[in-house]
Amino acid sequence: MKTRAVRLYNANDLRLDEVDLPEIKEDEILAKIITDSVCMSTYKGVIQGSKHKRIPEDIAQHPIVIGHEFAGEIVEVGNAWKDSYTAGQRFSIQPNINYLNKGYAPGYSFEYFGGDAQYIIIPSIVMEKSFLLPYSGKAYYKASLAEPMSCIIAAFQAQYHLDTQTKQPVMGTVAGGNMAICAGVGPMGLGAIDYAIHGPNPPKRLVVTDIDAARLERARVLLSVENALSSNVELHYVNTSKLEDPVQYLLDITEGAGFDDVFVFAPVAPVVELADSILGKDGCLNFFAGPTDKQFSARMNFYNVHYLGTHVVGTSGGDTADMQKALDLMADNQIDPSVMITHIGGLDSAVQTTLDLPNIAGGKKLIYTHLELGLTSLEEIVLNKDKNPLFATLAPCIEKNQGLWSEEAEAILLQWIEDNHE
Repeated sequence: MKTRAVRLYNANDLRLDEVDLPEIKEDEILAKIITDSVCMSTYKGVIQGSKHKRIPEDIAQHPIVIGHEFAGEIVEVGNAWKDSYTAGQRFSIQPNINYLNKGYAPGYSFEYFGGDAQYIIIPSIVMEKSFLLPYSGKAYYKASLAEPMSCIIAAFQAQYHLDTQTKQPVMGTVAGGNMAICAGVGPMGLGAIDYAIHGPNPPKRLVVTDIDAARLERARVLLSVENALSSNVELHYVNTSKLEDPVQYLLDITEGAGFDDVFVFAPVAPVVELADSILGKDGCLNFFAGPTDKQFSARMNFYNVHYLGTHVVGTSGGDTADMQKALDLMADNQIDPSVMITHIGGLDSAVQTTLDLPNIAGGKKLIYTHLELGLTSLEEIVLNKDKNPLFATLAPCIEKNQGLWSEEAEAILLQWIEDNHE
């Protein structure tokens, strides 16, 4: 069968192609993709091409389909998996399959297996590792965002502190402690704020820093101080660019104790150094943001390492258990990844969106692979509701939902696609 797919041929050489999918083998599954969330990791892969550790060297001859934060429904199941999966089943994917022990993954390494496509072939290794995750929720976009949420969950679980009696490490953030999320109002930062407040181990105080006033204000509206207080979390948003002495200001919020858990959401040396400076005794700094510069470094106070026991951890991605936890928390409405999304677009917008990603303001960009639509912010949809019939149907849902994407808006969009394009 034929499918449209966005494929990578070389560094920065992305093309929207029509592709002939081969017949599936008996140990493969044919699937229809509904949504793919564009990830900065994909951009990093695109600009590096075959120099990226997950991208094969022969992509000029065998281009790969990009996108790894995707969700859809199963179309056809090979005989080997008929007892485990059925046609019509909704799914999400755990992308860290480490195929051939090379770190190969969907969206980086396969000719017919990536999120920016209308139909894909899921290879046997995904099912063998139980990485094809059935999804019972109604909104596909939430399943797409389970992967980035799993990265946040993994980071929170990687934190550790020493038990004062046994001196053994205790994994996880400090319940009822002081937590800071630095450079924390981007899409992943918003997810982390939501998880910190509504997840299993909330802090007493949560401080979110950034230097972008507009994004701080948006975060303050979407994840309000009042809402956090209802979960017994004292939430502070701080624009550090306005402060003469940001370190002292942040330490004062903790009454001089410093922070137990500090997360860094931008690979910027001054942000890392600020995070290090506000750690309290036994404080753990999590360097969440992945740099592209292999020589990236920042200063760290080793006096505090010795006398206060401060330390650093880092994580890159979550595992299947983390993804399942994200899906379960979303199904129970404990966390809502809708706060991450600021734009939607069709598959025809995926090439330029990916190439321009660092320069496009806002949060997550969500691609609906069976839609024809240039990348459009949710704000633009509302502002142009009188000029576009699709926008006119979507705008009321967005307006009544604090400007956010929603299950209702997606249902309207999918019906529009069915009525007008397929």
